Amino acid sequence: MANPLLQHYIKLTEFLGQALGPDYEVALHDLTDKNRSIIAIANNHVSGREIGAPLTNVALKILMDRSYETQDYRLHYPGVSAAGKTLRSSTLFIKQHGKLIGMLCINFDAAKYSRMAQELLSLCGAHQEPGPSVGVENFVSSLPDAVQAAITDVTGSALPPDRLTMDEKIRIVEDLQQAGIFYMKGAVSEVAAQLGSSEATIYRYLSKLKDRYIQKRGVALKPSLVLIYW
Repeated sequence: MANPLLQHYIKLTEFLGQALGPDYEVALHDLTDKNRSIIAIANNHVSGREIGAPLTNVALKILMDRSYETQDYRLHYPGVSAAGKTLRSSTLFIKQHGKLIGMLCINFDAAKYSRMAQELLSLCGAHQEPGPSVGVENFVSSLPDAVQAAITDVTGSALPPDRLTMDEKIRIVEDLQQAGIFYMKGAVSEVAAQLGSSEATIYRYLSKLKDRYIQKRGVALKPSLVLIYW
């Protein structure tokens, strides 16, 4: 059962989807379960996701850097659907007593307008300056897809695990940790499988990274940088 506050946003999700039209996907995320965070979605043909899809890489990064503490929303950043569509995304941070409990995201598919003049695009808000860069958002439907997208984003390609050295795997795990991928339940197991390593090895890499950070800083880890294991 979603937080009572989020229950109000479920109807808003449906309303916005109807009001904005079929080129705008509206997705409501409940952060209670980051692996199955979408609890309502309108015009889901835009990204191809369903209810129960996980948080995106950008959402995980926002959790990691805690930028939601000083911002109420993030506007006009790029996204790419599983089918390769280029989207323009904006996210409202839903907070309760200062705690982030959900996200309301609007993803605009401007593909059909690409042949029109810039003046027409400006009516859709595309003329506005993008917000702070958080990278390109990848819309995925499962944890394995999320991990694969994150690894590809780190390596630049889908390299076979047997071609990766230990140092390369450690660098990949470090980048995945900084991207917030380990906020997701089962991420250690999935990362281990896709890197051709054991779960114990991934935990050992994470432990090395934590020790390295402590030695570098000479202080205890900040709460936002504590490694999260499931």
